[in-house]
Amino acid sequence: MHYKNDSGLFALALRLVVGWTYFSAFWRRLFLANKLDPDAAGYIGEKFNHFLPNALGIKPIIEYLVTHPEALWWSMASFTIVEGIVGLFIMFGLFTRLMSFGVFSLAMGILLGSGWIGTTCLDEWQIGVLGVATGFVLFFTGSGKYSVDNLLLNRNHSITKTSWFAWLGSGELPIKAQLLPKIVLTGSLLILGLTLYTNQVFHGGVYGTLHNKSVKPKLELSNATITNNTLYFDVYRTEGVDVYGSFLIGLQVLDSNHRVVFELKGNDLANLPSEYIKNYYVAKVKPGAHSLIIPLGAKATLQLPLKESLPKNDHFTLKLTDISGLEWQQPF
Repeated sequence: MHYKNDSGLFALALRLVVGWTYFSAFWRRLFLANKLDPDAAGYIGEKFNHFLPNALGIKPIIEYLVTHPEALWWSMASFTIVEGIVGLFIMFGLFTRLMSFGVFSLAMGILLGSGWIGTTCLDEWQIGVLGVATGFVLFFTGSGKYSVDNLLLNRNHSITKTSWFAWLGSGELPIKAQLLPKIVLTGSLLILGLTLYTNQVFHGGVYGTLHNKSVKPKLELSNATITNNTLYFDVYRTEGVDVYGSFLIGLQVLDSNHRVVFELKGNDLANLPSEYIKNYYVAKVKPGAHSLIIPLGAKATLQLPLKESLPKNDHFTLKLTDISGLEWQQPF
């Protein structure tokens, strides 16, 4: 028995797997755990905040959302619903080509937002580029024998006779035979170019020195000053593991002779009053059990009353120490 060359049928496993990856996000956020609750641990908005420091191209959008909690919640809820619809429809093969555009768009968002995150196998980058390629492939294959689109076509449903069904559902695309290979080749090369470009930008994976911004925490210090016997400075966590905070166990101010003139240790930082910390985003700098916790993407202004007045004309250095032994300094 011979089968016709049904590319939609051959893409069935791809359709089912990518469909579940998107539908499962909807499933686990709403049914396995409530990840849309802004006050609950694991809130998806806080995870979204983790993307901010090194997002590519869409950083202004992310920053706007994480500084506007209500807009962030609606965006995360909408995003979750879209993932559920796209995933379910792709698995059932309903409006496959329209849903393939959804797969492509969602994967592009993952790639640009979080393609730099991944401690071992460049996790988010791989998910992003493979999702983009999958969406592109499924648009051209449509869905084959085992799909709702195919059921509608076999029954000659009125919807399949419309001019738009081939573009949004399945069936033969109304593209000239001599033009189709050129479109596929061009699109494939563009996606390959996107893959190589993002691999290089995020990880140095094409040439030069490999780097992984998820391996160890990095803090950026700025605007350090002493006013009215109070130390002010901004701290922003830009790198490191997204599921693990930076744990500050030491803060020192050194004078021009490198003598410690102000110091807070782990227990001091763990007991900082909340009014000393002004957070900018939904991922918050906050006291922990034995240290000050700074999640990935969190940014805050700290204002710390000094125990005694410091010379006004001296030059100082602010030094922060992480539990891992890493240190960050800013002269001021």
